[in-house]
Amino acid sequence: MIVPQYWAEARRQRPRAKGQKQITVRRFGWSDTSPDDAQQMADKRAGDALRQIIEGKENIDRREPKIGYNGAEGVPIREEILFSQDDTVITRNGYGAHCLNTPDVLFADVDFKKPATTTLGCGITLLLAVAGIVAGFATHSRAVGFGAFFAALLAGVVISKILNASVARKKPSEEILVRQRIDAELKNFASWRVRLYRTPAGFRLVATHRLFKPDDPEVAGFFKALGSDPVYMQMCQRQKCFRARVSPKPWRIGIAQHMRPNPGVWPVRPEHMAMRTAWVAEYEKVAEKFASCRYLETFGSGNAAHAKAAAVCELHDRLSQALSNREIA
Repeated sequence: MIVPQYWAEARRQRPRAKGQKQITVRRFGWSDTSPDDAQQMADKRAGDALRQIIEGKENIDRREPKIGYNGAEGVPIREEILFSQDDTVITRNGYGAHCLNTPDVLFADVDFKKPATTTLGCGITLLLAVAGIVAGFATHSRAVGFGAFFAALLAGVVISKILNASVARKKPSEEILVRQRIDAELKNFASWRVRLYRTPAGFRLVATHRLFKPDDPEVAGFFKALGSDPVYMQMCQRQKCFRARVSPKPWRIGIAQHMRPNPGVWPVRPEHMAMRTAWVAEYEKVAEKFASCRYLETFGSGNAAHAKAAAVCELHDRLSQALSNREIA
C-alpha cells in the first residue's frame, strides 16, 4: 500500500518528423520524501513510456488519468493524507469523506441491492397512457386526449406504487436477506473472529483474529462468500490495501454541493485551496454529528484480537463513531 505525500507530472514528446507521427506522453510521479523526488520519478516514467511506444509496444496509454482511488491502475492512492497511525493512513477521498486505508487488516463491506421497479406496473402505466391517446383520437378532441393521457400517467404511477408495496410486504426486506446470508456464511468461518457493523447501505465486517494480505486466497474466498462488491475486491488487490469510509457521505447529511473544486482529486492548485478549505470546514462541522456505521456484534471463536488488528479496529470505531447512538450516514 502506497499513499504518497507528493505528486508531480512529466511530459515527454517525440516531435513530428518525415514519416513519423508526433507522440506525446504524460506520466505521474510520487514520493514521500520531496516534490523533487516526485518529479524525477515522473520524468523517468514518462521517458520509459515514450521509449516503449517508439519501440512498437502496444497498449501503452499516452496519458494517465488523474484518479484518486477507484479505477487507478499502476498508480498509488492519490488522496490528501489527513494523518497516519503506524502504516494505517487516513485520507480524504474525492467527495470529501475520510477513508481508513490499511495494508493488512481485513475490511469487507456488503451492500444491499437497489430495489428494482415492478415491470408489471410500468406496463400498466404504458397501456393506460396509450388508452388516453386513443381516447383523444376517438373523440377528435385534443383536450380529452391530453387530459386522458396525463390522468393515465398519474393512475399508472399510483398503481405501480401499490404493486411495489404489495410485493415488498410479501418478500423479506433486503436487509433481512443479506443478514441471513452473512449469519449463514460466517458459520463457515467459525475459527475467525469477525466484528459486524451496520452501514447506511448494508453491513461491514472486520476480521480481528489475525492479519491478511489483500491478495490472500482466503480473502478472496471471504469476499465471495459474503457477496462483497466486485469493484472493491479488485481495488483491494490493485492498491494492496483494505479500505473503509469513516465519515459520512456529504449528500447524506444535507451538503448538496460537491467538494470544491470538483473533482477534488489531490493535489489541487494553490489558487483553489481557499475554496476547498471553506467546503471542508462546513463538511467537518456537520459530519461530526453523524456516524458512518454502527457496531452490532462479534462472531466466531477465534483467538483474542491480534494486537495490530485491535488497534486499527479501535481507530476505525473512534473515527466512524460506530459505538455511538448517532444517525449513520
